[in-house]
Amino acid sequence: MMSINVRFGKLKHTLPVMSRSAFRIPLFLVLCQVALPAAGVVDPSTLDNKVLIGYQGWFTCPEDGSGRWSHWSRGVPAADTLTVELYPDVSELDSDERCTIPGMTIGGKPAYLFSSRNRKTVSRHFRWMREYGLDGVLVQRFVGSIRGMRAGGDIVLKNVMAAAQESGRTFAIEYDISGGNPETFAQTLKDDWVYLVDELKVTAHPNYQRHNGKPVLSVWGMGLNDGNGHPPADPQAARDLIDWFRSKALAQYRVTYMGGTPAHWGTLTADARPDPAWAGVYRSMDIVQPWNVGRYRTLEAVDRWKEEVLVPDIKLAAGNHQIYMPVIFPGFSWSNLKPGAAKNQIPRLRGEFFWRQAYNAKIAGAQVLKIAMFDEVDEGTAILKVVSHRSEAPDQGYWLTLDGDGAELPSDWYLRLAGEITRMFHGEIKPDPKMPVKPGVH
Repeated sequence: MMSINVRFGKLKHTLPVMSRSAFRIPLFLVLCQVALPAAGVVDPSTLDNKVLIGYQGWFTCPEDGSGRWSHWSRGVPAADTLTVELYPDVSELDSDERCTIPGMTIGGKPAYLFSSRNRKTVSRHFRWMREYGLDGVLVQRFVGSIRGMRAGGDIVLKNVMAAAQESGRTFAIEYDISGGNPETFAQTLKDDWVYLVDELKVTAHPNYQRHNGKPVLSVWGMGLNDGNGHPPADPQAARDLIDWFRSKALAQYRVTYMGGTPAHWGTLTADARPDPAWAGVYRSMDIVQPWNVGRYRTLEAVDRWKEEVLVPDIKLAAGNHQIYMPVIFPGFSWSNLKPGAAKNQIPRLRGEFFWRQAYNAKIAGAQVLKIAMFDEVDEGTAILKVVSHRSEAPDQGYWLTLDGDGAELPSDWYLRLAGEITRMFHGEIKPDPKMPVKPGVH
């Protein structure tokens, strides 16, 4: 065994490089029409037993009115400019949803991507969530992009709001403070939240996620030990911001506060700032959502994580009278975004890796869960429909497809698994360490 240094969210970790196991799903499962009963309207009044999914919504293309490619590539997509890893399955998209990739082909035919600014596409994503029985999303809102989003009319957020109502899914805002100015980020969040409540009426939306009578709001990144990449360095400044959202703001702006924390928030080690005062910051949160992406890469490591981190974390949160919301992810790869990084860095193992995390979280005592992410093709964590075979992705450039582990999987495999995970947290099926052979077939 050897090790490599990798970075996830600007944090450096040393992970073992293990041999990969190849898995194969019977071909009939790929070709069959899976029976997926559409889920009814999700109850937005409580977070209890919910599984929420991160939704980036940051993809643009020139055809959508933005005039530019965003998050797909550095400039115009090409083999050497790509910043995404997974190729989305765009076969269901209508012609007015497809963004033609200049100079890229699939078997000699034009290749396409999508835009999050296209209302029809966002509605399609939420319709998939309904069809596969998923609860809803945490909509990512980056502190450094707030000015631009508001100047552009907050098109993506408005798309999400419309799609949530159409599909009966819930949504809540999740601020990401990555790269925020330590002097101004807190006021930026406060001002933007007032704008979202007063102008966009997000908390008046019938599908906005609430808990204990208040809207849920997540702030991701405080406490991460990476210098000023995730402010503030001062734990009291973090506590002041949390207190404002929870109790000091005017009543209409108060929230049930979810904190996206370091994975090691409970021990103040590794990715967490070591100052003991941060323990009080975490105790002040209503919901603790530790960022686990990249903290393990094998099934054995997932099991160790349960015993060494999940179980004591859940006990700590219970003692603090908090909700504990672990984060799970299907796999990880960002060799296009980070040139030089290993391809297929954390293999998906045909879904076994994803399922084991969910199962372990449930049996450890977690009552709610976050999945990272719905559409994060940049870092290879997306669960939306992606192509099954390398031959279905553009001929140009490197693309990770679902056959990357030697598996034969349908493009919606991870939506199916996410649906079964949601059923497990709803109490509709018993936790089972064995991944379902036919997820989505009820």
